[in-house]
Amino acid sequence: MSAEENKAVVRHFWQDHLNTGNATLCEKDFALDAVNHDPSSPPVLPGPEGMAQLITLYRTAFPDLTATVEDMVAEGDEVAYRLTFHGTNQGELMGMPATGRHVTYTGIGIDKVVNGTITEMWLNFDALGMLQQVGAVPSPGEMAKKAAYYYKGKEVKGQK
Repeated sequence: MSAEENKAVVRHFWQDHLNTGNATLCEKDFALDAVNHDPSSPPVLPGPEGMAQLITLYRTAFPDLTATVEDMVAEGDEVAYRLTFHGTNQGELMGMPATGRHVTYTGIGIDKVVNGTITEMWLNFDALGMLQQVGAVPSPGEMAKKAAYYYKGKEVKGQK
């Protein structure tokens, strides 16, 4: 397949699966042994079933989740892309209760496409930024304010 055809396969995944929440079409776009190499996602089964699990997980937590492909380049059987995600945390996310907060975060991915199906996906997204936006992890600014409040009027060892 050409680089442009491979890019179309990857774009199809984001636009027609994640953005719509339609996990059933994964059977056509992912090889049976496709592997997801995303260090921030929970381990899932290989192939379409695992990708459907991830779509369901994230769309349950963010029912309005969308991914916008900002840039995409391809060479041979690999497609690299940059994404921006938007969504509102309205459901549980890996044990964390919903906060109702809106998030915007980015990610970078490289997919291997063989004979029109994705066989491997390497995705890194700003999981820390997303967790900070939903309120699960304090931001550096929040931590600095808490530290300033705690240490106000106290001498910190080694500082004057």
